[in-house]
Amino acid sequence: MGLSSGRAFPSNSMHWTGLFDSCAIAGRKQSSRRKLMADNYRITVTTRTVFIPDQSDEGAERFVFAYTINIANHGQIPVQLISRRWVIIDANQRVQEVRGLGVVGAQPLLRPGEQFEYTSGTAIATPVGSMRGSYQMVAEDGSPFEAEIPEFILAVPRVLH
Repeated sequence: MGLSSGRAFPSNSMHWTGLFDSCAIAGRKQSSRRKLMADNYRITVTTRTVFIPDQSDEGAERFVFAYTINIANHGQIPVQLISRRWVIIDANQRVQEVRGLGVVGAQPLLRPGEQFEYTSGTAIATPVGSMRGSYQMVAEDGSPFEAEIPEFILAVPRVLH
């Protein structure tokens, strides 16, 4: 689709809304290590979406959306994104599950305070749907953990009130 791109930049470069802190997700590994893990593995995932009308066709039930994801490391050690899992649901409850290595051809390494931003896209059969998922990460200390991607809405403008 030609929508995918990615880049890393310092954490003070952009301001985002809809902040989600996934450190509680990573902290589920072992309760005795919860505080340490929460301090070490604090990944924030934020999203923006846009409808792409020139690639969509309502008659063919094809609604295309671009989404921009910002992944920020607010923890104390470097982490690397290894793979992703997406669950995409349209208004008819049709589910697409997508798994793959990295994002937009990259497995970014994020040092403390760094962010990675990328844009990609998806198509669904209805004017409204949602996406959620997780990133499988590995910390510099070798510990694997998941960073949850909070659910976000895909909607053609003026469809939702």
